[in-house]
Amino acid sequence: MSGQDRRGTKQRMLDSAVLLLRERGAAGVTVDAVLAHSGAPRGSVYHHFPGGRNEMVLGAVRQAGDYIATMVRESAAEGDVGQMVDRLVAFWRRALTKTDFRAGCPVAAMAMDSRDVVPEAGDVVREIFARWQDGLVEAFRASGVAPERARRLATLVVSAIEGAIILCRARRDLVPLDDVLVELTPLLQRRD
Repeated sequence: MSGQDRRGTKQRMLDSAVLLLRERGAAGVTVDAVLAHSGAPRGSVYHHFPGGRNEMVLGAVRQAGDYIATMVRESAAEGDVGQMVDRLVAFWRRALTKTDFRAGCPVAAMAMDSRDVVPEAGDVVREIFARWQDGLVEAFRASGVAPERARRLATLVVSAIEGAIILCRARRDLVPLDDVLVELTPLLQRRD
């Protein structure tokens, strides 16, 4: 098998694990489910993930965390924190709609049920949320927000968006995300 094929199989498996995390939580990410979803051969699990299921799940949650962290960093580089939050909300609007509200945030899913299912996930999830918040703090600081308020705003943005995603899934509509955006926008415009 060529290096390209192996990298493709591993990536398909990670992508499948991310989607399964989003839809079913950590407990729903089994080797069999990932293989069925990705179409990967059974032998590829331990070839690509010598640590087995837990390594695959941790790789998936890291991939998802990196994706959002990159989105925050790129949006922050544009210099408009309001636009950054607009972009995050727009991403989640598309993701929820595309999956008919079946799939939420894989990092939040891992945070909810990781202790019993993948014990080492706690540290990974904390690191991911910290990176997201640190990226937001940097963006707020760059736009002139005082350090302590920047930290609080970062916590508010992550908490509000994650909470809205859960409400959107429960209600099967996008109103909670829209409400969060409407209420956050004037707060993000203040520089005191």
